[in-house]
Amino acid sequence: MKGYIAWVTGHPLWSAAVQFGLLGTAGEVLSLIVRRKPLAALGGWWQGLLKVAAWAVLGVVIKYGFTGMKGFVDALISKSLLPPAAHGSVLWAFLVSVFTNVFFGPQMMFFHRLEDCLIAWKWDLAGLKKAWLTLLWFWIPAHTVTFSLPAEYQIGLAALWSVALGLILGLTSANAARVLGDERRPGNSVTHN
Repeated sequence: MKGYIAWVTGHPLWSAAVQFGLLGTAGEVLSLIVRRKPLAALGGWWQGLLKVAAWAVLGVVIKYGFTGMKGFVDALISKSLLPPAAHGSVLWAFLVSVFTNVFFGPQMMFFHRLEDCLIAWKWDLAGLKKAWLTLLWFWIPAHTVTFSLPAEYQIGLAALWSVALGLILGLTSANAARVLGDERRPGNSVTHN
């Protein structure tokens, strides 16, 4: 663990890029596997490498976003716009998470979707609204935990959360597809117009 801490503190941007490049891509791959979709859905090998690079760039963006939003919350506390008792507590972690996911999250997700569109050479914003909703039900609670940890663990955990969300979305998508598939079978009483 000492080696990891030395690496992330000594190379904050590079380590953020590597962690998100590997783990963010792993989350996408896991989601495809769970949904029983071919890995070719990521594109060819060249597009796959570009996706790793896109996640790496996103890791750097997130590192800057986390640092900025922590400073933002601290500034609000110092100006008595938030309770001073919040600093250093779980309430502080929650506030940083809320502000991060409300003020930074939507633009970051749009930027990531733009990266995906450029890689695929097609404009597709389908599912972006669903992605934005994850800010409320997944990312605010997840990042409350993230910001409760020492700073050197936060980017790594955020990257791991990407894998967890990929698994959750893959499982829910696969389950929805199974349910819809069952409803459309002959003899089933459910009809669709």
